[in-house]
Amino acid sequence: MPKKHLISVVGPTAIGKTELAIRLGEHFHTEILSCDSRQFYREMRIGTAVPSSSELNRVRHHFIQNRSIREDYNVGTFEKEALELLSEKFKETDVFIMVGGSGLYADAVIRGLDDFPQVAPEIRAGLILEMETSGLEPLQDKLKILDPISYDRIDIQNKQRLIRALEITEGTGRPFSSFWNMTSKTRNFKTLKIGLRANREILYERINQRVDVMMDLGLLDEVRELYEYRELNALQTVGYREIFEHLDGKTSLEFAVSEIKKNTRRFAKRQETWFKKDKEINWFEFDTNTRDIIDFVESRIKI
Repeated sequence: MPKKHLISVVGPTAIGKTELAIRLGEHFHTEILSCDSRQFYREMRIGTAVPSSSELNRVRHHFIQNRSIREDYNVGTFEKEALELLSEKFKETDVFIMVGGSGLYADAVIRGLDDFPQVAPEIRAGLILEMETSGLEPLQDKLKILDPISYDRIDIQNKQRLIRALEITEGTGRPFSSFWNMTSKTRNFKTLKIGLRANREILYERINQRVDVMMDLGLLDEVRELYEYRELNALQTVGYREIFEHLDGKTSLEFAVSEIKKNTRRFAKRQETWFKKDKEINWFEFDTNTRDIIDFVESRIKI
């Protein structure tokens, strides 16, 4: 029986993952599984850089705008649904592509989720009360002291993820990060990881340009239409938080755009930190000729 291979394309935001994944999909006559947790939601198109209609038409994508922001969706559900998809698709093909900058979601498919212990519910309740009383900053400072690794790697602006990291840390007396990747679950496919990178100056310029394009495409109007849902977890993300602040009259639009660029750069740095710990990633510069990457993939999977 032929071996099944999942080609996982990772890297920071705005690095060019979408185009590489599409070209790999075209070459291997296969489809793409998106593990970008920001692109699951159909109401969030511009601010999450969802692939364009022409890009989606080149290769079939899965898990793109397949949920509503009103639905509860988490990495555990994603892992289950993604594995079910792969199980079906690998009956038809020997190669499938996965792409996305959400390291936790990629790891869930490849390795399985980590098992976290149960902690007393009053710990979470206390953290929520503290957040509602004093805001996010004191909780962020607390995580930085108790678990600097998690502080560097998770989105500390995301209320749910911040509280989750702190409740495990406080409830167990061990850093949240110490529970990561303790065991790997068995998969019926092999994974080849391809990473794209660029020096910091180039990456930051690409991010700034992408934000400008988003604004030209109508990000302000997209966020305005979502204003009444601003407290939903799906919207606790870069590109939306900053414009909500502007719509509240707290900042100018110019300042909001500059904050999106700054926070996206910080987000990219966290992505780089996450992926840097994975020694299985084969890194290529963002402008590497696609043919060279395809040749490398073919040499490694030997189909």
